[in-house]
Amino acid sequence: MTLAASEPKQFPSRKIGLISLGCAKNLVDAEILLGDAARHGYELTTETDDADVVLVNTCGFIDPAKEESIGAILEAHRRRLHGAKAGQKLVVGGCLSQRYSSDLATQLPEVDAFLGLDEIKNAGSFFDRLLDEDHGEGPLMEVSRRAAYIPDYDTPRVRLTASHTAYVKIAEGCNHPCSFCVIPRMRGRHRSRTIESVVKEVEALVASGVKEINLISQDTTYYGMDLWEEKAGPRQPVDEARGPGLPALLDALGAIPGEFWIRLLYTHPAHWSDDMIAAISRNPKVARYVDMPLQHIHDEMLDAMRRETDRDHIERLIVRMREGIPGLTIRTTFIVGFPGETEEHFTSLLDFIHDTRFERLGVFSYSREEESRAAKMPDQIHGGTKKRRLREAMLVQQGIATDLASSFIGKELTVIADTPLLGRTEGDAPDVDCRVHFTKPVQAGAFHRVRVTGTRGYDLEAELID
Repeated sequence: MTLAASEPKQFPSRKIGLISLGCAKNLVDAEILLGDAARHGYELTTETDDADVVLVNTCGFIDPAKEESIGAILEAHRRRLHGAKAGQKLVVGGCLSQRYSSDLATQLPEVDAFLGLDEIKNAGSFFDRLLDEDHGEGPLMEVSRRAAYIPDYDTPRVRLTASHTAYVKIAEGCNHPCSFCVIPRMRGRHRSRTIESVVKEVEALVASGVKEINLISQDTTYYGMDLWEEKAGPRQPVDEARGPGLPALLDALGAIPGEFWIRLLYTHPAHWSDDMIAAISRNPKVARYVDMPLQHIHDEMLDAMRRETDRDHIERLIVRMREGIPGLTIRTTFIVGFPGETEEHFTSLLDFIHDTRFERLGVFSYSREEESRAAKMPDQIHGGTKKRRLREAMLVQQGIATDLASSFIGKELTVIADTPLLGRTEGDAPDVDCRVHFTKPVQAGAFHRVRVTGTRGYDLEAELID
């Protein structure tokens, strides 16, 4: 548990049962929410039947995530009808609550309260009101119309990750106009923390024993640009050499004493620069790993998606990145079945995947999101076609991943152990990438030097050599 320096208020202990869904950014929101609740005397419990409040922290990004969230809400209600603590309250938070709270209040009368994204910083007092006050008919609801909150280094948090790894949200919101996405509607415009704030948080995490810092936001490569624009004026170009951008942040974090990795997640190809590439290369603590969703490669699709890039830019960027950062692992994702995607467009994507040989790659079927530009586009693709294209794309990547994994046999690597028998290389982010299977148990939460002895599909097998 990580709490702010201020002393928490003293209240009788109450328990919160958490069901957190979605991405790492949503997980950090849950940690902040629990941090404020802890200051009001609430404790996290893994036994939801024993909780005074059950919070479902939802994801509202694409249809499968929304369906999972609704299912979790209904299951939580079902459980409290069969043996849960008397008077237990069911709260819905996260992106689904922010986006659909008014509709859900009518459609899900089982829910006692809805909490918005900005309200996580006041979760403790919100839960107190829910449990102690009569709030009339209908659910208690606190959801700001326009999200504007951003955490600071001393924001109370209850960390939900393993003790050796942590997510640090360096910015919130998004300014990109992607036609398939509604995140800017939910999370507002991009807003960055200061370098000083991020550095203080990372210093505290490293001092507590964290070995892996995962930097996250909706677009980490846009970090600091809004701060420089505020200082220089909206018509002045961002000067990365002087402005508080991502290269300056990586330099500042790289100067923190200690043995740890800094991992860069959720970058956008439109904002990569030679200065960013150089910043990774000159900082040995920054993992040679870049998460950069590309979504497509055909120019007509990129234009329809409003991705602010074209094929030529992407191809030249990948060459520059691989030349400038030796040993780089690039993780990317693509969308198949976007409105208007022809077989020619899809074949172009398959050829690009085959030729570029990404170290890590995922594929998603297009999800038609209401209120997005793409939802109104003609030539929507049949669901069966989407599934076929997804399978074909992943089959291409499966062969590439198998070849790349086999190329590591006999090599020595530094890995971080998540458990005594499972670890990850520098090229593998938590929860989403490949794993290393140790032949004998090792110390969890520490770095180890290993030799790769074999493969298990996408994963590696390795023996300890230190």
